Amino acid sequence: MKLSEILEADSLASARIVAGRDGLEAEVKWSHVVDLPEPLPWVRPGDLLLTTGYSWPKEALEERRLVRQLAAAGVSAIALAVPRFVEAFSDAACDEADRSGLPLLEIPWAVPFAGIMEELHRKIMAEPLRAIERSEAIHRALTRAAGDGSSLDALAELLARLVGRSVTFEDPGGKLLAHASADDDHDEVRRETLARSQSPRALHAEFERRGVAQQIRTAQRHVRVPAIEGLGMGARLACPIRLGKEVVGVVWILEGKTPLNELDQRAAEHAALVAAIRIAHERELESLESRLGYASFLSFLESDSSAPVAEERLRLLGFDPDASHVAGIVALDLRIPLGREELDERDGAAESVRFALARLGAPSLVTVTLDRVPFLVPSGFPLAELAAIVDRPARSLVFGREHAGADGARASYHEARSLLDYHQRPPVCYFDDVLVPRVLTGDVRARDVFLEELFGRLRAQRNGEPLVEALVELARHGFQFRACARTLGVHPNTLRYRLDRATEITGMDVRDPETQFRLQLATRLLDIAIPGRTALR
Repeated sequence: MKLSEILEADSLASARIVAGRDGLEAEVKWSHVVDLPEPLPWVRPGDLLLTTGYSWPKEALEERRLVRQLAAAGVSAIALAVPRFVEAFSDAACDEADRSGLPLLEIPWAVPFAGIMEELHRKIMAEPLRAIERSEAIHRALTRAAGDGSSLDALAELLARLVGRSVTFEDPGGKLLAHASADDDHDEVRRETLARSQSPRALHAEFERRGVAQQIRTAQRHVRVPAIEGLGMGARLACPIRLGKEVVGVVWILEGKTPLNELDQRAAEHAALVAAIRIAHERELESLESRLGYASFLSFLESDSSAPVAEERLRLLGFDPDASHVAGIVALDLRIPLGREELDERDGAAESVRFALARLGAPSLVTVTLDRVPFLVPSGFPLAELAAIVDRPARSLVFGREHAGADGARASYHEARSLLDYHQRPPVCYFDDVLVPRVLTGDVRARDVFLEELFGRLRAQRNGEPLVEALVELARHGFQFRACARTLGVHPNTLRYRLDRATEITGMDVRDPETQFRLQLATRLLDIAIPGRTALR
């Protein structure tokens, strides 16, 4: 029991505190009467020393020495019966007691020591039972919180109220998860942690240097962390939150003005267990939502048209059906069927994609399928920034082209997926960059995309076929304008109109060497696709 609580005993009602008030919160474990000239061998830490003063030193220097020695021995307080042998504690004794933080009590001679000892020992003996009862009450309250599914914030509030101290819950990196204050916080580290939602980096470096971080990582129970004055950190209790062998967080209980005790230790350990249950539950919910999101997102990309329900779920994930997107796929060199290690590798790649998208401020439109991690990036985001995802030899990254709307997102995905069959692709591969090489290697899908890219918008126009025919024949005749007009049997002005109209619709410039190359390649592809045809008529 604390000395301040002991002083509430009826037998000490007339006791007077004359010095050492700073030590009133000291723990009293027992009381002992000693009237020998050298009492040190007969006292133990936590003793309330009762004396009649019969052998109390008469000289000021001796009084100072004895008070200092008793304080160093851990005595909780000295109670002197006055005024039979000693009128009162001297000024020298009081001064030394104030310096040492050792309370000095004066008790009227008429108060029997036996009555004091009987009442004190009865209270002290009852204290463990009270501690057990309080511990059980804390255990029940925290267990109810676990059953109620209380949030970490609610758990922190409950723990702070139960132990009467400020508490914080942090993840292993020091990120603030929850907190509650029981009194005014004078701890600089705590103030900075609450202000920034992150404990100071300097603190983590100091914990690593002192081995405190390793203690917490390996501890199965609580760890008492002493004050670090240079950082403005008071003493505190740390208890790791564990899920199996993984440390997923730490419960911190600040010491404050009164020393931490066994009750705080038990409360921290049980709170850590309840927090682990809560975190495990949240992880399961996140995993379930992630799986549902994965499934709906993947079905959206794979389908030919989107269902309203799928699009609604994607909107909740941040998908804008009216915007333009680019689809990407992280391809992993994994053994199929996937084992535990392969699943971990794929999930790690998906997490890397989510982190990269979050860093760019893009929504987390990510899914997984077998050995691939498809994702969508909104228009305007720098795709080169995502190249860091491919940080291992067994990974590669492919991108489709930018398309508008929900159908466009699916089209971009199918373009990206088509690149997976192109074995000569670089680690980071863009659809347009390898379209022509794929065409030249005989990739039929690439050929169809290439021709659609050149002529698709023209064919979609009313009377668009003559525009396509004009471009193809111009390429066949080496871009000789008059020769092309003669072959088509049209006036040069008519040919010029058709070419101008094709340029207006597609943006192609038939004078550009790259465009001329693509058109000439297209004529050869059309000859292959339609043997025996020399024109599109």
